[in-house]
Amino acid sequence: MATDWADWGVDLHLDVPAGGRRAGLERALRTAIRSGRLTPGSRLPATRTLAVELGIARNTVAAAYDQLVAEGYLTARTGSGTTVAALPPPSPVFPALAPAVPPRFDLRPGSPDVSFFPAAAWLRAARRALADAPAATYDYGDPRGHPALRAALADYLGRVRGVLAHPDRIVVTSGYVQALALLAGLHRVVAMEDPGLAFHRAVVRRAGARVVPLPVDTHGARTDLLESTVDAVVLTPANQFPLGAALAPARRRAVVDWGGLVIEDDYDGEFRYDRQPVGAVQGVAPEQVAYVGTAAKTLGPALRLGWVVLPERLVEPVVEAKRHTDYHTEVIGQLTLASLLTSHEYDRHVRAARSRYRARRDLLLTRLRGAPVRGVAAGLHALLPLPPGGPTEAEVLDEAARRGLALGDLGSHWHFTGDHPQGLIVGYGTPSESRYPAALDLLARLLTSVA
Repeated sequence: MATDWADWGVDLHLDVPAGGRRAGLERALRTAIRSGRLTPGSRLPATRTLAVELGIARNTVAAAYDQLVAEGYLTARTGSGTTVAALPPPSPVFPALAPAVPPRFDLRPGSPDVSFFPAAAWLRAARRALADAPAATYDYGDPRGHPALRAALADYLGRVRGVLAHPDRIVVTSGYVQALALLAGLHRVVAMEDPGLAFHRAVVRRAGARVVPLPVDTHGARTDLLESTVDAVVLTPANQFPLGAALAPARRRAVVDWGGLVIEDDYDGEFRYDRQPVGAVQGVAPEQVAYVGTAAKTLGPALRLGWVVLPERLVEPVVEAKRHTDYHTEVIGQLTLASLLTSHEYDRHVRAARSRYRARRDLLLTRLRGAPVRGVAAGLHALLPLPPGGPTEAEVLDEAARRGLALGDLGSHWHFTGDHPQGLIVGYGTPSESRYPAALDLLARLLTSVA
């Protein structure tokens, strides 16, 4: 129904549908105000007049006016009637960004094969966990994490990773990144491996700490170079990322003797193929090491479940920081993971994943026979060094992208630009099982063509 009030000094052209008169009137007025047809300061008809013209109840018009006053579209003053409020200018409309086109084959590092997520086992664990869960489970939880998960983690980490973990020393976090940020926020100067993941350096800086580089060689991080001016050091001792070296025994002793806090990033410690996994540094110095683990590589990064085993002196500061960050990590996932751990379905899944990734590692070595491949004793990635005389990383990556293949580069992992060794990082855990052989074939052809 279209109505025109010329006598009010403002034209109102409102189409109010027959059903849902109040909601329809509200929508019509909002549209007129947003589009600029009703300008700020324009006076609207009295409720009685508008009700007569539209053929609806006066109370319906009054309720619609009241709702739009509450929302800020209208203002109402005694004796002045109802007028259009001054609204902030509308946000500019930007064209929708085209979704990123995924590469045909993805061998970038950082992710496991998420198609291997144990959905059936996760659902069974969730049912077990929630079947007898009390109502308090769904209330606000403990910033340290649910007691069931902390107890299950203490048992698992001691049994599998050699970590000395009491449930009271464990804080459950929303992934590794949060654990790193909580710990970095308690320190002024943090040493980080060079090369290492640039994003993690950014996390530490945003937490307020200053980052200093710690060189890495074939024996792992140069912990013998740590100085007393450094408060904490972030290490990947089981499988250095991205060079793939395990921290040598002498370097382990050196970092313990150094005396500062060691943030041990055990991101893929379960995946070692040629011998037993290297035990955690935390097991020999629990009061000097904050051990950080995650389910991102064993299950999937979507879960956002991590944990940190702390020295006694850091428990309360980290818990307090966690409380003021997100209060606590969501509880349903914690209970489900606890059930998965205590039923040993988690162990069975990790064993199956380790067997699958070892087969992928072996296939990588077979397909690239003759190429220098490093860092393949553990983890989900391998390093392919490039010769000093070329081709460069940029040239190889450009050619790979042209062929539909995504790879990682070594160059972006250095703290500073300079004359560094160049190389490609191949994430053999990333693609699905069905696409992995074809991805390797394409990689082999690429390396042959650019050699």
